[in-house]
Amino acid sequence: MEYISDRITIDDKLCNGKPTIRGLRISVQTILEFLGAGETKDEVLRQYPSLEMEDIDACLKFASALMNRNYTIKKVA
Repeated sequence: MEYISDRITIDDKLCNGKPTIRGLRISVQTILEFLGAGETKDEVLRQYPSLEMEDIDACLKFASALMNRNYTIKKVA
């Protein structure tokens, strides 16, 4: 298991290698999807009692860091 932040981990044996929270079977993507759908942080914490507020904040920071990269769109034949 590799920590890519203090709370975000990647393990190829867990959730198909997607980034997860502290090695739990909760993906960063899942938390971001809940937040994107309008759920509050408190609602997410109620649904996932093993999470902490800092885990949700780490997901947001992780997504922000990904957006800080440069991307190029290439045409595909």
